[in-house]
Amino acid sequence: MNAALLKKWFQTLAPIGALSEGGVTRPAYSAEEDLMFRATADIARRIGLSVSEDCAGNMFISFPGREKEPCYLIGSHLDSVPGGGRFDGVAGVLAALLVMEKIRRNGEDLPVRAVAFRAEESSLYGLATAGSGVITGSVNIAHLKNARSLSGESLYDAMIRKGYTPGACRLEHALDFMELHIEQGRVLFEAKEPLGVVTAIAAPTRLKVMILGRQDHSGATPMDLRKDALCAAADIILATEAAGRDEMRFATVATVGVANVVPNALNVVPGSVELRIDIRGIQRESIRRTVGKVQRAIEEIAASRGLSCATETISSMDPVTLAPSMIDSLAEAASGTGVPFRKMASGAGHDAMKVAPVVPTGMLFIPCDEGISHNSAENASLNDIALGAEVMLRSISLRSKHLSTADRSQPFSKL
Repeated sequence: MNAALLKKWFQTLAPIGALSEGGVTRPAYSAEEDLMFRATADIARRIGLSVSEDCAGNMFISFPGREKEPCYLIGSHLDSVPGGGRFDGVAGVLAALLVMEKIRRNGEDLPVRAVAFRAEESSLYGLATAGSGVITGSVNIAHLKNARSLSGESLYDAMIRKGYTPGACRLEHALDFMELHIEQGRVLFEAKEPLGVVTAIAAPTRLKVMILGRQDHSGATPMDLRKDALCAAADIILATEAAGRDEMRFATVATVGVANVVPNALNVVPGSVELRIDIRGIQRESIRRTVGKVQRAIEEIAASRGLSCATETISSMDPVTLAPSMIDSLAEAASGTGVPFRKMASGAGHDAMKVAPVVPTGMLFIPCDEGISHNSAENASLNDIALGAEVMLRSISLRSKHLSTADRSQPFSKL
């Protein structure tokens, strides 16, 4: 793999959405995400590839003249969380381009296409993996209209504003799909292993909780006459943590990531608070138990404090088990490199989880330093990205040799 070219590509993309204090902010359907897509399209065209987009703005990169052929699809996303890192998502898109550049340079005949999905992060609109979800049918117009930023704009409105027509297209021509991503945890980093073959992806259930108390003067209102929404929120936050700890042995986690306090003034008893809760895991029953514990705690806290709490499920997805055929081919390809790797589950959600119900899907992790991600300090090795790209190319070659043109749907593991 051409590591020097990879470094040049990262240097090209690094200034887009860069913050003076470090990190990048490239929200879904923002000017910064647009720039990422345009710059990546320019990179693709400079190495002789063609570029197109679909009804949600997802970008597909093809070998010229082969845009409609069945293909091995590889990719990830280009948006980021606020103050995020340079590798989350981007590493997977550039790894796909590395694979295609090597195929073209070597004159190989492998039908590979790259994809960059829109709106993978949920930080702006509260809905994750929207671009991949729209074209695989798991995200519909109602979901998009329901997902709103703090400004009130819906994700559907944002797509229409950009000139897209969500719901008018579906994923086509993909034989299978692979995504390379930084792990976003510390398992590979601590083990000093450069590769992880992903077996399953945890799914999030996300709740919005509106706590309605009473807004009062902080000096003139005695403690026993208060209906402090923020104190109720504190109880709910701790109850959420406790529910997650109860299910730790099943690898389930629970986090309150958002707390919007009204009026958020020093001399006012908070009248209302909006919380957003993220519960995720790889076992459906454990997720269900955790959600139930949180919901019961919310009801009990509201009753004990004499205020009201309204809970809404923003999104709920099932954990995804990746295709055995893809796991096997990636593991065999990784073994062929002679470097250590492990099979592991992903605690974070990815575009791959939306594609998996539609076509056989595999995923490869590379380590990130100290497991840090969604953070300006996020860092990963370009050599690891190049190694991951090489493993994906080898796995495609393995599947291509084992699968006849007439029967490309037969699982690799059964051949």
